[in-house]
Formats: sequence, structure tokens, C-alpha cells
Amino acid sequence: MNFRYAKRMANLGTETAFEVLAKAKKLEAEGKHIIHLEIGEPDFPTPDNICDAAIKSIKAGDTHYTPSNGIIELRTSIAKYMSRTRGIEFHPDEVVVTPGGKPIMFYAIIALIDEGDEVIYPNPGFPIYESMIKFMGGIPVPIKLREEKGFAFDPEDLKKLITPKTKMLIMNTPQNPTGGILTKEDILKIGEILKDKDIWVLSDEIYSRLIFRGEHFSIATIPGFKDRTILLDGFSKYYAMTGWRAGFGVMSKELAPMISRLMTNSNSCTNTFVQKGCIEALEGPQDSVDKMRAEFLARRDIIVDGLNSIKGFSCIVPDGAFYVFPNITKTGYKSRDLNDHLLYKGNVAALSGTAFGEYGEGYLRFSYANSRENIKEAIKRIKEVI
Repeated sequence: MNFRYAKRMANLGTETAFEVLAKAKKLEAEGKHIIHLEIGEPDFPTPDNICDAAIKSIKAGDTHYTPSNGIIELRTSIAKYMSRTRGIEFHPDEVVVTPGGKPIMFYAIIALIDEGDEVIYPNPGFPIYESMIKFMGGIPVPIKLREEKGFAFDPEDLKKLITPKTKMLIMNTPQNPTGGILTKEDILKIGEILKDKDIWVLSDEIYSRLIFRGEHFSIATIPGFKDRTILLDGFSKYYAMTGWRAGFGVMSKELAPMISRLMTNSNSCTNTFVQKGCIEALEGPQDSVDKMRAEFLARRDIIVDGLNSIKGFSCIVPDGAFYVFPNITKTGYKSRDLNDHLLYKGNVAALSGTAFGEYGEGYLRFSYANSRENIKEAIKRIKEVI
């Protein structure tokens, strides 16, 4: 039989980290010892108080449907948390809870982007941005993250890319894959450029509590930007809850019901007892987050120093998240070729910079969400095969 697939599926990309993980797992099944520096996932356990809250919720019978936008208790907790951390007032009706952060990207682009609309997005950047823009028939317009600016983009570059067709700007700070941040000065300049233009902002702030220099600043706090900004955040990175699938978006009261309707038509709702665990995550002790951040900082310094000791590598110090993005052009390798070489000859799993867009050529991404010992061993192995 000759079944045909919808044409739009040809526009849907993937996340290469999971493909590399599959290759690494296959090598492990063959007896190889692989050091995993490819996956953006904290290697810490979910804190006990969060697990206990979810287990208690299950035993209490919280195993049924909830409203599509999330239970009011969690939305209230999120609104208070975001008000406290962003310095402006949010209401529970502006919050939509989703199974992970990705649905907010999906739903925002589905709800706001028509065929032919242009969306400016960071490159190198999280690959799902470009994938979803293309999937909806939008036109992806990459804005280059510049190594000389600490992997921020230059606001002057943004000014040049805006056209009458520009419908949305996607921002991500701290950034995946580079670990770079947009400073308050950068964001204020971006606000000045956008203030008189009808352009939505999708601000991906999933790493906002993992900053090592300065403080997080959100574009939503600029006067006039709260109702045109979709804030994306979640629980995976701070509380080591990647497998729980819990995220949220904060947006205008007019947009929130549309995003909630998309939830109704796709996921119905986010897991009930997971939501109860999320309340405990936000309202319970935060010492686990502080310890995780301190450990990531120590690992960052180890991996940056180690990579800079390898011939042909040059790695700037990232200010956030848990990634480094070394320049490898002087090794003589293309990014994908070196990535494969390290995996198959050095037993070190990383990601090619090109997994994050065309401007990622000449770089690799390493996640330092692994032990100090494994990071040191990975550096040793890389030296041996370079």
C-alpha cells in the first residue's frame, strides 16, 4: 500500500541530543564506557520533599483530570513565584501549566504565527524553535549569537532583521547551547527597538535560576512588555524533574485561554500529582537548588580550564545554564566530524554545534551535568584522541 504523509511533517525537525544518546547507549551495550556530556539533564535526584508530596498526592487519590490550564493551587503558587522573581505582578489567570516547557513553545507559535510570518530566533539555539516555526509555515529568521559578545546577539543585528512581516522574537537567557546570557543592558536595548512595533516576544527563561554572574532580567519587566511577552519556565532544570514533565507559561489574560484550549485539544491536562509535587517544589525548601547551582559552578570551572588545555580548543567562560560551547576551528575538524571522532574513538558523547543551527559550525556543546570525576576523565580522553 502507498500511504502518504502530511507534507508538513517534512518541516518538523528533531533534537539531536536524543539521537546521540541512542548512539552512545548502543556503544555501551557493546561494552564501551561512555562519558555522557550530551544531554541537558541535571544528574541530581529530585529532592525528597518533592517526591514525598507527589506520593502523598497519589495516595490521596489525586489521579484524575484537572482543568487544562492547571490546578488553581499551582497556578497561584506560580503567579506568586513569578511576581517575586520578576518584580511585576502576575495573576493565576495568566498562568498555563503544561507537561514540560516545550508545549509552551508549540502552543505560542501555533496560536500566533500564520503562514509567511517571520520569526526571529537565536542561532545557535534550541533546535525546536526553528522546527516549530517551519512546521507552522512561518519563516525562520536566525539572529547570530556572537562569541565576542559572550554568545549574546547584538541588538543592532536585531534592528536589521526586522521587517513588516516580523511577528515574533524568541529570546533565551541563559542560553542553550552556549551558556551565554543577555545582560540587562542588552534587553533594555531590545525593548527600545521593539517598543513601537507589533511583535510578540517568546522569552525562554527555563535556566533563569542558573546564573553565575549578575542577576536574571526579564524583558517582561520593561513597561509595556508584560502583555506582549510569553514567559516560559518550568521545573526540570532547577529541581532535577526532567522526567516529571512539568512546565508553565505566563502570558496575557487574553492569550492564556487560547493556550489552554490547545492543551485541551492535545494533552487534556498536566498530570495531577505531578502538579502537587510542583507546589512543594516552589513553596518548600530551596537549599537543593542552591547546592546544585554551586556544584554546577565548580564543574563549569573544571571543564572550561580542561577544554582550554586541549590543543585547538578555545572556550570562553559561560555565565549561566550548564553548558560550554568551545570553539574548535583550530583543530582542523568540522563540528560533526569531531563530534563523531570523540564518540567513537574517545568514548565521550557531546553534540556538534550544527545541531543548534548553521552558526554552530566550528563549535561543540558539552553539558557539564556530570560528576567532576567524569568531566576530568572526559578531558583526558579528548586530549588522547586530538
